[in-house]
Amino acid sequence: MTSDNVLLDDLLRLAAAGGVDVDLAPDPVAARSRWSPAPLVLVGSDQAQPCLRARLPHRRRLVLVGHAGHLDPGRDVADLMGAEFVAVLPAAEPWLVDRFVECGPEQPEPVAARAVAVLGGRGGAGASVLAGGLAVTAARSRLRTLLVDADPLGGGLDLVLGWEQLGGLRWPALTDADGRVDAASLVRALPSRGDLVVLSWDRGDLRSLPTVAMAATLDAARRARDVVVVDLPRHLDDAAVTALQSVDRAFVVVPAELRATAAAARVVSAAAPHCADLSLIVRGPAPGRLKATELARTLGLPLAGTVRLEPALGRGLERGEAPAADGRGPLAALCQRLLNELTGTASGAA
Repeated sequence: MTSDNVLLDDLLRLAAAGGVDVDLAPDPVAARSRWSPAPLVLVGSDQAQPCLRARLPHRRRLVLVGHAGHLDPGRDVADLMGAEFVAVLPAAEPWLVDRFVECGPEQPEPVAARAVAVLGGRGGAGASVLAGGLAVTAARSRLRTLLVDADPLGGGLDLVLGWEQLGGLRWPALTDADGRVDAASLVRALPSRGDLVVLSWDRGDLRSLPTVAMAATLDAARRARDVVVVDLPRHLDDAAVTALQSVDRAFVVVPAELRATAAAARVVSAAAPHCADLSLIVRGPAPGRLKATELARTLGLPLAGTVRLEPALGRGLERGEAPAADGRGPLAALCQRLLNELTGTASGAA
């Protein structure tokens, strides 16, 4: 959708390189009938505001595209439109060609990985441990899994797994991603053991994570893996919001405590607008006998599960043992059930 002839010429050239024909709509009125059924929609920067005013329905595989210098503030507009990606030309040309190739008649669209996010209702809630447990459980089930650490203040998910000594790329090496990340190359470059690959932070100076880097990385991950697990910060920055908007399901982990519930209410308020399937995991013990169902009702979220305290789990983490690695205990059982629900497989967990 564009009436910018210069942009249109570039997009037609890229579509030809990708081996596909395109339908042109100069404005939202002309695009409306083809908006939902199209496998991919590109909205030129000249039509971003008209698109917002037209209130076209949100859809997946929507890209805001324009030339450098014509997309400011491109990310803000893209968020309002519900666009998954912002493609800035000419830097994003190879990435756009790949997207056109995926839509070609000889290239059936790949099955995207199932993606889940975890965030804590308060500090120390156990969200990173649950995220690690989900990823380990998925890998034990022989699903190709990527665990993504989206919390720059979390200390590093490689520590949760006991992988801090493994070589491979960390986030700082990917912060300059410009819209195209080769999926196979990404998987090969990251720390891995078996079917589990981890993208974490290093111990260097803290750097902010651009939203385009997060979007490009998750796009590559969903093309290369079966399951993607994202550990989110409680305070959602732009990159974390991008990640949350891309997942199929998200869990807020909350200890069964009154103060934790009050803190979680703020987290839920910030996260709920960005995820259609947000639910609650309650972690025991409950010193005040607060019931999980009461906590869920207070927060206005469906209860996805509960998990009780495991003293052996904490000791294992201190020894560098990954959570749920042996497949036994309350955390492992919960992770297996949640994974079965996510992937649609029959549960074998107790």
